[in-house]
Amino acid sequence: MTGRDVVVLLVFVLIAAAVAALGTAVGIAQVDGWYARVPHVTWTPPDWAFGAVWTVLYLLIAVSGWLLWRRQAQGALVLYVAQLVVNALWTPVFFGGYPLIGVGALWIAVGIIVLLDLLVVATIATAWPVSRGAALLLLPYLAWILYASTLNWGDAVLISLG
Repeated sequence: MTGRDVVVLLVFVLIAAAVAALGTAVGIAQVDGWYARVPHVTWTPPDWAFGAVWTVLYLLIAVSGWLLWRRQAQGALVLYVAQLVVNALWTPVFFGGYPLIGVGALWIAVGIIVLLDLLVVATIATAWPVSRGAALLLLPYLAWILYASTLNWGDAVLISLG
């Protein structure tokens, strides 16, 4: 591994950290706000679990992107960037949108997270032929966002019915 490889890996980590920081900045105040006062599906984990899981996932996401960069996998990298952008949109819409527009924000967030699910599947499928390691590193992320999709959908349903 060259010095350039290390620098680019750090850039990927910083980009993932920036996406995480945006989500934290928007979501943290709401976790004890409206989110604490609304009903949640029974399979919702404790609040502390989200930070722990996302910390690991963002590191895996960063390394996956770096591996794709090393393989010069442009198609997979385009999808990788697209899924990161959509990832960055979800938290502001879900947490920040609810106080502004109510349950409609949760339904918009459902659409965003389904798009995220599809983009991550496409990223994995595109990465697989060029870097199985990069694709495999995204599998826990995919599993978590599929689970998160059920949480988002479930909360939107419960709040809509409540």
